[in-house]
Amino acid sequence: MTLNTLTRRTMIAGAVATGLIRPAAAQGIAPTPTMRGGSNNYRPGAPIVDRIGGGGFWMTGTVRRAGDGAPLPGQRIQIWAHTTEGHERDERSHGATLTDANGEFRLEMPQIVPAFGQAHGHLAYDSDEFETVFLRPIMNSPNDTTLAAHFVLQPA
Repeated sequence: MTLNTLTRRTMIAGAVATGLIRPAAAQGIAPTPTMRGGSNNYRPGAPIVDRIGGGGFWMTGTVRRAGDGAPLPGQRIQIWAHTTEGHERDERSHGATLTDANGEFRLEMPQIVPAFGQAHGHLAYDSDEFETVFLRPIMNSPNDTTLAAHFVLQPA
């Protein structure tokens, strides 16, 4: 080690110790609010499935903890929509999936089609650990074959 290296390290250590330099702190990440109309046709306890119907469309997203934004693995996300195979109120149009180790989820389902003039999906976090959140994301185009939705959850 050189004298210059020791001097820089000593100066930085002294600045940190006295509070002149502070490590970067993560800003608080706000929880996702429930969207109006998100709970329409919700079915408590929809089963966890590998896929809804014949597939061809992908619903994806992430689930993170409010505050620090840490990914939340093993969280249950329910998904339903008006699709080429059924209306959003039909039991066969509902299913749930779990987030992976990175807090990500992905579920294949039939193509979403417009209902009430808009192509949109419905998603819910509905377990006991965090506050319930309903989302109703709208697709940019009814021809899109994916739709993403992201949850930031607050402890219940």
